[in-house]
Parts: sequence; C-alpha cells; structure tokens
Amino acid sequence: MDKAETVRAHVKDDQRSKLRNIGLRYLRSTSFITCLKHWSCDGARKRATTLISDGFEATGLMSQFWIAIHHIIEIEAMAMSKKVITREEWEKKLNEVKIRKEDMNKLVMNFLVTEGYVDAAEKFRMESGTEPDIDLATITDRMAVKKAVQCGNVLDAIEKVNDLNPEILDTNPQLFFHLQQQRLIELIRNGKIEEALEFAQEELAPRGEENQSFLEELERTVALLAFEDVSNCPVGELLDISQRLKTASEVNAAILTSQSHEKDPKLPSLLKMLIWAQNQLDEKAAYPRIKDLSTAALEDSTV
Repeated sequence: MDKAETVRAHVKDDQRSKLRNIGLRYLRSTSFITCLKHWSCDGARKRATTLISDGFEATGLMSQFWIAIHHIIEIEAMAMSKKVITREEWEKKLNEVKIRKEDMNKLVMNFLVTEGYVDAAEKFRMESGTEPDIDLATITDRMAVKKAVQCGNVLDAIEKVNDLNPEILDTNPQLFFHLQQQRLIELIRNGKIEEALEFAQEELAPRGEENQSFLEELERTVALLAFEDVSNCPVGELLDISQRLKTASEVNAAILTSQSHEKDPKLPSLLKMLIWAQNQLDEKAAYPRIKDLSTAALEDSTV
C-alpha cells in the first residue's frame, strides 16, 4: 500500500470512528428521537441503511437503532389513526349549528332567479316574502334568449341579446364568436353545406386570423364537413344537444353579469364545498357522512 492509500485509509477509519461516536450520542439523546419523529417510516429506514453502511454495524448499535425506529413507527401509526365520531355525537354537533330561515329562503331564490325559473320565483316570493335581487321581468327576456339558442335559432338569440343590451356582445368577442360558431354548426346540421362554407369564410375566418384559439375552434367545426357520417367524426359531439346547452349557458352567464348578478347559483357551489369538506375530514375521522346529496341522509361510516 503506498503512502497516499495509507492516508486515505486512515482518514476513512477516522471518519467511521467519528460517525460511530456521533451515532452513539444521538441514539442516547432525546434530540435524536425528536429528529426521528419528523422522518417518514421509509425515510427512517433509508437513513438507517446509510448509517449502517458507514460503520454502525461494527459498533453493535443496530439493534438500538431499530428499536428507535420501531418506536417512531408506533407514534406515526397512533397519529394516523382516525377519530371515531358516533351518529349521536355528530347529530348533536349538527343541531348546534343554527341557520336562519331567511338565509335559506335567499339561497332558494338565488337558485330560481339564476336558473331562470321565473314562475317558481314569483310564487316563492309571494309565499316566503323573499324579494329577488333583480327584476323578475328581466328573467323572461333572458330565458327567451336561452331558449332560442337551445332550439338552434341562433340569429334570433343574437337579436334578442342586442335588444337587451348591445354592449354584451360588443364587449365579449369570445361569446359572439361562440354564437357565430353555433350558427355554423346549425347550418351544417341542416345540410346547408354551401351556405355553411360561405358563412365560415366571411364571418368566422377573419376572427380566426386574429385569435389562435378561435382558429382552432373554427377548424374543428369545419372538420364536420369532411364526414358524410358524423357518427364517425372525431368532432361529432359538436352536433350534440349538449353543445347547444353549453352555448346557451354561456349566453345566460353573460347576461347575468351585465345585470350585476352572479352568473352561477350559490347552491351548487355550496354542495361542492360540502363534498370537499367531507373529503378533507375523511382523512382524519370516521363519522356519519352524506353520500346521497338528494336526500342528505347520514350514513354510518365503517372504520
């Protein structure tokens, strides 16, 4: 062995000796246990393997080290165990939450107004005394626009929107493009191929040149013309009723926004928040949860 190798071996032995001494001090100290508490079980094992490879096995400390690891695993298991809440406890907590009837009525009225159930909103106003935050007469006009789009009468819908508020389409180019796109879809649906091509070239192509996303949507729509059997067309869903409903919903939201009203009802958002809250709580406790939102019935959780 040459001098350089001797020096390296001496340094390596010295490092191992230091490691053994450090390991012994940490194993005997509370700070080491505290340190381990912040490790995951897998992380602790990896760390153990590293220390062992650096000389721990030569000191006879491995058994003590794994005792410490086992202790931490038990602590983590206790921390991860779920708290069990009985139905009686849960219902007691629910009953302690007080919700005013007026707030519930406002929530119902918000849903009826936003979704456009004008007759139901009027009847609910009379029965509950809850006043809507917009003129119910505007709901009728808004629903006329929505119905026109749902029936495929897009040009009529555009005229009705302009009668309500010309600025809606002037300030929302995306909405106007989608209405024009829906017009093109209806022409293709009705087999007016020449008219559809002319309309796409004159009305939609210039907008596609100015906006890349509009161009991509136009290309998808024009692709319908390449298939005699739209059932085999990869973009055949554009001819589904769901596409009309999507466009009608977008128009409805734009009109509501122009009237300084929420574009979405609050009730669905609250239900989504309920689902999110239950999913978060599922990680920490076993409790009677609501699985069927239509009945809101509590179902006992299995631990």
